[in-house]
Amino acid sequence: MRIRKESLKSKILAKTLVCWLKSLRVNLDLAPDFEPGVLALWHQDLMACTAAFKGLGVQVLISQSRDGDLLSAVAKKLGYIVFRGSDSKGFTALRHLKRALIGGAFVGMAMDGPKGPALRSKPGTLWLFQNTGAPAWQLRVEYSWFFRLKTWDRFFIPLPFTKIKVSVMPFA
Repeated sequence: MRIRKESLKSKILAKTLVCWLKSLRVNLDLAPDFEPGVLALWHQDLMACTAAFKGLGVQVLISQSRDGDLLSAVAKKLGYIVFRGSDSKGFTALRHLKRALIGGAFVGMAMDGPKGPALRSKPGTLWLFQNTGAPAWQLRVEYSWFFRLKTWDRFFIPLPFTKIKVSVMPFA
């Protein structure tokens, strides 16, 4: 019985998060030469970027943690194709993303990974675009209303109906 209650709680939380993300008013500012490639973001902007690219079939790498379970459920409901991986078990998932890039898809991943350090790029994103020839796009996010968590990444929580601008620029 306990498993069903936890499962029900998770389903309710996932549906609530999907509704919340759909309430965000996202404005995408795309580079003129924008094409399929790696969408590289910072972990702190995960929620805004998830809202920005919903329904586009973007293939993403999400950690195998408990938080990752929830984000994975939300991402799938928003039209993402999810691969699970971590610092120690992520290479298999990176190969799936590599295949997706070669096939002309968009893939997304947090450059600083699920554990940080914050705003320091790990090698996965660089490896992907160097080994595929696909372009890499850095996502920069601006929020009108938000609060931040006291976590390793200072995670942004945009309030419902927040205006968000996501600028997509070539990875530098």
